[in-house]
Amino acid sequence: MSIDDVFDLRSQGLTAEAYEAARSLYAADKSPRAATAMYLSAADMRRQLMSAGDSANAHKIDEALRRLLTHTPKHLLLGIWGEEEAASYLRQSGYILLERDWHSKHRDIDVIALHDGVTVFVEVKTRRNRIFTEPEDSVDYQKLRNLRHAINHYLQYSKTDGPWRFDVVTVVGELGSRSPDISHLQDFSLL
Repeated sequence: MSIDDVFDLRSQGLTAEAYEAARSLYAADKSPRAATAMYLSAADMRRQLMSAGDSANAHKIDEALRRLLTHTPKHLLLGIWGEEEAASYLRQSGYILLERDWHSKHRDIDVIALHDGVTVFVEVKTRRNRIFTEPEDSVDYQKLRNLRHAINHYLQYSKTDGPWRFDVVTVVGELGSRSPDISHLQDFSLL
């Protein structure tokens, strides 16, 4: 079972199965992505237990969630959760995901997908709210410069010669929210 399988189980509403799979994975893998899968699955399980009136076991999960948050910074969990939400949104919108978190030296591309014969490079920006700024405003000059280099490298590496574009997907909501606000800005300027 992989981390992606845990996220798939969650999206299917298989809470107990996702929680057990996440516990097993997190025991062997303490990476931020595994921690995010563990956190989200545990939060789902806690909600399910509370709904069933099992507050004693829900309290045990609360304690485990507190320990988990002391080992993994919340902003990392939020970013990984946002990327999972964006990937799920893109799949549901008919995109075929080719790569996730593709790296070119110290530069990365969050998602590379195929949609209607077009290779789409996607930057995902996740925020808890829009109080200070819109998430897409953080795709600044330096980020765009790094993305241009990474995209050029990917196009050469994969020998892609067809049409391509750059999109930004923003995810706004609290960590683990079941209904975040997702915006898809297609053909975002790389200039």
